[in-house]
Amino acid sequence: MTQKQFVKVAGPVGALVVIVLAGMLISPRVLRAQQGNENDNDSTEAKVRIGFQIAPVRLSLAGKDRELVGLGSYLVNASGDCNGCHNSGTLPNFEYLPGGNPYFNQRKVVNPATYLGGGQDFGPVGPPPSPDIITRNLTPDKTGRPEGGHTFAEFRQIMRHGTDFDHLHPNCSATRTTNCIPAFTGIDGDLLQIMPWPIFQSMTDHDLLAIYTYLSAIPCIDTIVPGQPQLRNDCR
Repeated sequence: MTQKQFVKVAGPVGALVVIVLAGMLISPRVLRAQQGNENDNDSTEAKVRIGFQIAPVRLSLAGKDRELVGLGSYLVNASGDCNGCHNSGTLPNFEYLPGGNPYFNQRKVVNPATYLGGGQDFGPVGPPPSPDIITRNLTPDKTGRPEGGHTFAEFRQIMRHGTDFDHLHPNCSATRTTNCIPAFTGIDGDLLQIMPWPIFQSMTDHDLLAIYTYLSAIPCIDTIVPGQPQLRNDCR
């Protein structure tokens, strides 16, 4: 083969190699991006569908974004375990109906009467005179807003920064000496304790709005416990 013939053959072959290498380097990245968009759409639709399937209570959808409600249900009931801490049930079934407790090898049936009504006692977060940490009632009040009637802006502040707008376990001071957290513990009484807001704070605003919208669509539960204002919820 002459040099000229070699160049004529090598030229197209080299170009083909460059094209193949470019495809190997670029196409998968582009393809992943394209597939990612498709998968995101499919994933969201699937989550919305599953969310409605697993919602354990009757939902009020009037005036609400249906997709947000479905996605919120998925985040609350499948991705998270909000009812595990925020149910108002008691031993032995807590959030499940009698005969519907999966931990007893029974088919899971969530108790709608205790769903997100709050009231689980996690005990004191610090030494005496620290108050017990009681999970909040997350159901909507008569305003239609969830978690004690908080606005979405407040709800986002709670989930992002752990702000306790109810001030239920403040630090002790010269004027507050009972049901308070001693300052020497280093615990900030203005922040929600136990509640895993440091995890939820990384969620997108869209996901937080979905959770908030879902919580506004569930039935109100008025879990009345003397001395526990975080459970009082005026449904009417």
